[in-house]
Amino acid sequence: MLQRTWQQLQRTNLSGSTVVSTSKSQIDMIYSQIGTSIPLVIEPCRRDTYPAIALASLYLYSVKNVTEDEIVVVMPVDAYVEDEFFQYVKNSEKILQHSNADLALIGINPTFPSEKYGYIVPSDVGKPEQDNNVQAVRCFKEKPTSGQAKQLISEGGLWNSGVFAFKLDYVLNRLKERGITLSYADLLQTYSHLPARSFDYEIVENTKNIAVVSYDGEWKDLGTWNTLTEEMDASIVGKGIMSSDCKNVHIINELDIPVSVLGLSDLIVAVSPDGILVSDKKESTRVKEIANQFENRPMYEERSWGWYRVLDFSKCNDKEVLTKRIGVIAGKHLSYQKHDLRSEVWTIIKGKGLFVLNGQILEVQEGDVLQIPAGALHGMKAITDLEFIEVQAGTELIEEDIVCIFMKWEDIEAHCKKFKMISQ
Repeated sequence: MLQRTWQQLQRTNLSGSTVVSTSKSQIDMIYSQIGTSIPLVIEPCRRDTYPAIALASLYLYSVKNVTEDEIVVVMPVDAYVEDEFFQYVKNSEKILQHSNADLALIGINPTFPSEKYGYIVPSDVGKPEQDNNVQAVRCFKEKPTSGQAKQLISEGGLWNSGVFAFKLDYVLNRLKERGITLSYADLLQTYSHLPARSFDYEIVENTKNIAVVSYDGEWKDLGTWNTLTEEMDASIVGKGIMSSDCKNVHIINELDIPVSVLGLSDLIVAVSPDGILVSDKKESTRVKEIANQFENRPMYEERSWGWYRVLDFSKCNDKEVLTKRIGVIAGKHLSYQKHDLRSEVWTIIKGKGLFVLNGQILEVQEGDVLQIPAGALHGMKAITDLEFIEVQAGTELIEEDIVCIFMKWEDIEAHCKKFKMISQ
């Protein structure tokens, strides 16, 4: 979804003025998917869309020196749309200018009374003469009941596409009202104090002067399994089998063991290293109700240099042991780093690479076993696609137990040459 949206932003000449707001856990994944040149606004902790948009707004204002009267458009990456939709995004600027509204929204003509979307109910008055497709908004209702949705549709209600346009000062003024100084650095420190609410609830429902333009093209929110599977070419991804009497069933399996489904209908089975979801498709949105109940470490992560998968974790007395399978893409490398609380053993199982340990570079290949004591500087560059098993052992295996010395391989090589000269 991220790649698709980014490609569309590029085709419509919007990527150059785009900032991506995300969480710390997704930085490497984003770099891997769309490159490292995109400006990122990183949430220090997970809240909701209102705090994220407020933080991004302050980044634009206090870091990028964007003026308060500049128009900003916020959009999600999980919308399945054609490029034409992005012309509507561009036109949001004109809509705000011509209507003098505080917010401009893009509404979608609803096809059924959904309970998972917000509804925008236009007014019959206040249409700017410049564009008959633009209307003033009478009210906004976030995620109504089915009965309420039917009533809203009968009143001309539109689905909220999740695209919000506003002058930067509109969000900044709301922060001032909370006594927040307009400093990006300061808000990073107090970010957890912002209400964990969506932009829809915190801002849109409390804004009176809103304009909306209706979009008639193809639009689909892929933020749920139910809608995502409607756009999938195959009913089985990964190892899976289903009986011929299964109807409207999708299996997405990221594991190496097969999944079988017999005699069931309207089902999503999603299998990953982090867990297994089996759900009626219409009820799949309820996964949010239970997702926050799990505090396990991520079992699979995509990084800018490749990926890793957790194979096993055990704890005995005061010692922890974590086993990972790590893949490094040819030409990529891990940072030059050290850990104070753990030692590591790497067993190369595929490919060739350059292993660095305390200033010395050694060429390694499958079958080699590498010992890394606690406190030792180490890294790896893949000559070919490389995979190895990493066994960590220590008193506390935490992500914070890492000191990165260099990220660029040329800096690592320069350090190794200097280290060699000093040792001689």
